[in-house]
Amino acid sequence: MFKRSLQGVRVVDFSHVLAGPVCTMMLADMGAEVIKIEPPGGELGRQIGPPWIAGESAVYLSVNRNKRGMALDLKSDGGREVARRLINRADVVVENYRPGVMQSFGLDYDTLADSHRGLVYCSISAYGQSGPLRGRPGVDGIIQAASGLMSTLGIAGGEPVKVATPVADMVTAYIATIAILAACNAAQRSGQGEYLDISLYNATLMLQQIGYASFFASDAVPAKAGSAAPYAAPNEAYQTLDGWIMVAAYHPQRWQALCAALGAGELEHDPRFASNECRVAHREELRRVL
Repeated sequence: MFKRSLQGVRVVDFSHVLAGPVCTMMLADMGAEVIKIEPPGGELGRQIGPPWIAGESAVYLSVNRNKRGMALDLKSDGGREVARRLINRADVVVENYRPGVMQSFGLDYDTLADSHRGLVYCSISAYGQSGPLRGRPGVDGIIQAASGLMSTLGIAGGEPVKVATPVADMVTAYIATIAILAACNAAQRSGQGEYLDISLYNATLMLQQIGYASFFASDAVPAKAGSAAPYAAPNEAYQTLDGWIMVAAYHPQRWQALCAALGAGELEHDPRFASNECRVAHREELRRVL
């Protein structure tokens, strides 16, 4: 739908596995020319599977569409020289090596920006480019745990639950994409690029904004509530005789409509369920009644 929005923008993509590739995939989907750089043996994402499509990782293929590809050995002088030439003709660089790796190649923002004032350079890492955790490795599952997300998922008393979709990687990619678009817009006006430091940890904290806001307002640690939303009721999955349904009827008019549909008008005026706040407070009773 935005196939021409970034036409004329060139991106050099040094990223691998998921967060970086999803970011550059979206830039490519919007029309940017993305040149993906991989080591001679291919990046780690090619090994993620099953499933496979003609021997290729379905995951890798899904997040690297619309890109051009090149293999470069960045440990060699020749490989680094080719990379520098590509970057000098590009608008954006995206990389997700551990902090310090691109600097060791002489391909970091500070080195490149001297001769390329308009460059937008985005580094994606587990915990950011500075601070005590900067050198610590981290992948989606580790970040879901470290950010507290896993402690809020599942049923009361159950084991920690990880979101099956790599949500930490995905939300980081979305935030990186938004930041790059904003920086490119600013660079078009001023001619001055900028450095973007995007971390999986911060992005996954931001994903939990509602939960953290509730915690800081109440000092109540979020409880596991299965499929239920902690701030609204009814807003969860219910088992029926022939399968599961998801009910989201916490808006006053929808609550009234649900009571009418169930032929249970008395629930609408039950003081335990008279408002969303009351229904949240009496969630278990409401669940049993419904």
